[in-house]
Amino acid sequence: MIITKEVHDIETPTGTMRTYVYRPDAPGQFASIIFYSEIFQQTAPIARSAAILAGHGFVVLVPEVFHELNPLGTVLEYDDVGKDKGNADKFAKPLEQHDSDTQALIDFARSQAYCSCKVGAMGVCIGGHLAYRAALNPDISGAFCLYPTDIHSNTLPCEPENDSLTRSGDINGELVLVFGKQDPHVSKAGRKVIYHKLEQLDANFSWLEVNAQHAFMRDEGERYDAALALQMYLQAVSFFQRTLK
Repeated sequence: MIITKEVHDIETPTGTMRTYVYRPDAPGQFASIIFYSEIFQQTAPIARSAAILAGHGFVVLVPEVFHELNPLGTVLEYDDVGKDKGNADKFAKPLEQHDSDTQALIDFARSQAYCSCKVGAMGVCIGGHLAYRAALNPDISGAFCLYPTDIHSNTLPCEPENDSLTRSGDINGELVLVFGKQDPHVSKAGRKVIYHKLEQLDANFSWLEVNAQHAFMRDEGERYDAALALQMYLQAVSFFQRTLK
């Protein structure tokens, strides 16, 4: 499917959020996927991931996740300077501001003639956490979370008892969580914390652990696993085709 790309600046309670929209270049209405990036915002690998999803018949919205903390259009490099800045942003932005961003994205999607009412979430790294966090919103029908960080450790700033793990019982949609067994950011013990929480809640979730390192989806760098990445895209497309009907 041929796609088109647009840039929209969406107003949120905490400022203007630049959002990149990838969508089918065809008439009709399509379900939306909010695609949350890594700490580096919309890099070339993130843009390619969004295009792959859109090419399967979805409207894909890629927000600048730290829009409050950077000029519009900021993209951080995959180097130590970019990593340090991205991590600083991650620990500076409260989860509550991500919640209001998600609501703004849902409202935007539902105001577009080319979008259906169905919205899902997907993300990688901190974006995997934000996809999980987005699922707290009852308007998110499903979330596909790739190696989500900081859920198990409750290290992101938020109000007391408002961390994502504690609030997992508020998730009504279906979840998929994917972790690399060789990922140092989410240890085996950390993965067990999340799994047992979801089991305790009798949540509607699928769980997959693969032999891969952190960021195995990123098609730049030595940790990229092309075969696994392809499997994940296929699983994500199938998941959203089912949950966003």
